[in-house]
Amino acid sequence: MTRIWTSDMAQTGTPVPALRPTSAILRGGEARLLALRPGDRVTLRNLEGAQPVEIHGFGPPGSLQGLAATLSPGPALSPSPSAYRIPPAVAQILDMPRQDPPISATLFDAETPAGAAVTLEARADLFCLVAAPGRPMAPDAQDTPTDILVEILPIVERAGEIPPPLAPRVVAEVRIAAATASAFRVKAGQYIQIIDVDGRQCSDFLAFDAGDLAQGAEFGIDPTTTRTLMGSSFSGPGLHSKYFDARMRPLVEVVQDTVGRHDTFLLACTAKYYEDMGYPGHSNCTENFNRVLAPFGIAERKGWPAINFFYNTFVDAQDRISMDEPWSRPGDYVLLRALTDLVCAASSCADDIDPANGWVPTDIHVRVYDADSPFEKGSAHRMTPDAEPRMSRETGFHPRTSALTRTFEDYRGFWLASCYTDAGPIAEYWACRERAVIIDLSALRKFEITGPDAEDLLQRAVPRNVKKLAVGQIVYTPLTYETGGMIDDGTIFRLGPHNFRFVCGDDFSGAWLRDLADKHGLKAFVRNSSDQLHNIAVQGPRARNILATVMVTPPHQPTLAELKWFRFAIGRIADRPVLVSRTGYTGELGYEVWCHPQDAVIVWDAVMAAGAPEGLTPMGLAALDMVRIEAGLVFAGYDFSDQTDPFEAGIGFTIPKDKPDAYVGDAAIARRRDHPHRRMVGLDIAGNEPIGHGDGVHVGRAQVGVVTSAVKSPILGRSIALARLDIAFAEIGTKVEIGKLDGHQKRIPATIVPFPHFDPQKTRVRTEAPADAPKKGVAPDESPASTVIDDPRGAANRGV
Repeated sequence: MTRIWTSDMAQTGTPVPALRPTSAILRGGEARLLALRPGDRVTLRNLEGAQPVEIHGFGPPGSLQGLAATLSPGPALSPSPSAYRIPPAVAQILDMPRQDPPISATLFDAETPAGAAVTLEARADLFCLVAAPGRPMAPDAQDTPTDILVEILPIVERAGEIPPPLAPRVVAEVRIAAATASAFRVKAGQYIQIIDVDGRQCSDFLAFDAGDLAQGAEFGIDPTTTRTLMGSSFSGPGLHSKYFDARMRPLVEVVQDTVGRHDTFLLACTAKYYEDMGYPGHSNCTENFNRVLAPFGIAERKGWPAINFFYNTFVDAQDRISMDEPWSRPGDYVLLRALTDLVCAASSCADDIDPANGWVPTDIHVRVYDADSPFEKGSAHRMTPDAEPRMSRETGFHPRTSALTRTFEDYRGFWLASCYTDAGPIAEYWACRERAVIIDLSALRKFEITGPDAEDLLQRAVPRNVKKLAVGQIVYTPLTYETGGMIDDGTIFRLGPHNFRFVCGDDFSGAWLRDLADKHGLKAFVRNSSDQLHNIAVQGPRARNILATVMVTPPHQPTLAELKWFRFAIGRIADRPVLVSRTGYTGELGYEVWCHPQDAVIVWDAVMAAGAPEGLTPMGLAALDMVRIEAGLVFAGYDFSDQTDPFEAGIGFTIPKDKPDAYVGDAAIARRRDHPHRRMVGLDIAGNEPIGHGDGVHVGRAQVGVVTSAVKSPILGRSIALARLDIAFAEIGTKVEIGKLDGHQKRIPATIVPFPHFDPQKTRVRTEAPADAPKKGVAPDESPASTVIDDPRGAANRGV
């Protein structure tokens, strides 16, 4: 069988091989070592195109026979450490003595289209080093390294394999055969990994305080106490961050989860369930638990309340709990941390009479890791349903933000601060409106769009006239389906004649653009550079003063004082390369600073030092949501979705009537513009009752719309909202009511008003520097001056 060896598997000596699923992602700029057997096939798929791949095959002395006829013996293996990172355990293998030279090749080049693949076959037992070389990308460059999909087809069909350990120090391995259960001890601080071996298999989990058991008292996970303390509704399947016993003492906490769909409020399956379904005597988790827990003195039960990992339950429209096959894939897992000494039990659910386990129960595997294992908290995110999961990650600015707050949220796969300890959302809000704030927004997705047909691709993809976009200019735009519904919104940066950068919120936008290029035969590359560009926003009335003291630009670039709205400049901060754009998401004068993550801490420190005299304050997502609603800036999943067009999302200004070229969804959008059904409006709300996303808007008994975003505005002194209403009731001045409780028992009066509620003419964000402002930050002449075309008509009049 094919085996993959990774750096996580070595402790002090040669790594121990372990089996993984049949595909894995090789990240750009990294290397991966495979251990292959004769007949194993490896397919390397260039997911985004233009990414070279180095492959080196070698083995113990005398054992190397080659990978494929297309590869030939090469020089001694000495990959450049600056081109890709080699894990320590891999380096150990590379240093092993051998007689034969490696068989080496470089696959793919700068012209390789997205999706191109090469398949290689092993003809002997050998190691295979696969690398996707790439160096850190400068903010004004577009040579981002991208990911390679490694697909492995072993000569022997694989089943029942488990992924390699997440950390070196494994304390215990527990294999739980299908339809059985096992009990085991765990010490405080140790980590418990529950692995779904073959996918779509549920595993019930119990934990008891071991110290109390020794004294004859049973205290295990209590679902009701946990739900109460964690404030999670009964109808929300998923995992709590901690699980408590009836004394309100925490027993375990969730550290990592690659699935995101579990059950936390039903019993493990019982004999009664199968009896009622006509299967008396059927194996069940409750009786399996009773057997394995008896040696620990734990009393039997007719039904065990458990955490039902991977069990896909949901609440339907009639408030009934229903279920379907699990979302989990082979190798998916949940990682827990024991908060005290525990006796644990886990099962492989025995249910084979309904979809709970995909109709066929399979194995569960449990690993216990040492308490000193270096695990970070996170949940898995997938760009598309079939993509490899990627755990929540930290931004380049995290070393600084984490020193200022412990309140983070997982926003689109990155840990971003919700608020900061010294201030809090309200103080951060006022700092943005009165002085200046710095916000880590590195979770934004960035895509480099290059190639001779890059302009044609974007001209076809978006309603804005990209052909009129000047080098150095930015435009805000939606992406739409053929139906007119919105995929995403974002900003397009023009870096050169055939060079663009699209900044948006969703990974899928890049995949959609890539598919569009392929569909129309356009030679354009769409490559994800999100890990190469992290960014902070510096927003507020004093933002220009702060950045002007630290931003240095070459003569052919505008200074910060000269930088116009929706333009960008390339320069340096603290001698680190940056790109600074005059954009933002606050409705205030502001800028965004883009840099490589390795420079993020230095850039943060320089900006904070420059902003100290001006009262610069870090701001989190809670305050950001307040200012963006006041400014009428829309948010995906709240103010728009694939069911709403740009007019219904309140960004109809992005849709020209006279664009010369066709774009995706233009016919549907034209129909919707001529025959609108709904319109985005502003609401002024009477009183101080809390209003939220999803609240119905009524005229009499009929619901005529829905609140999309709402906030109690500090600067306006009243509650305001954005809402999407039926066109018949969307005129300014119309009186409506927001329904609470069942929508009828309680009504909150509101009035339709124009939006944005705050600074509707955008005077603050448009503010230009005084004509006599000093031209700070001009670097010595290093390159010939270049001409930047003036802002063309049709530029966006609203930032995002």
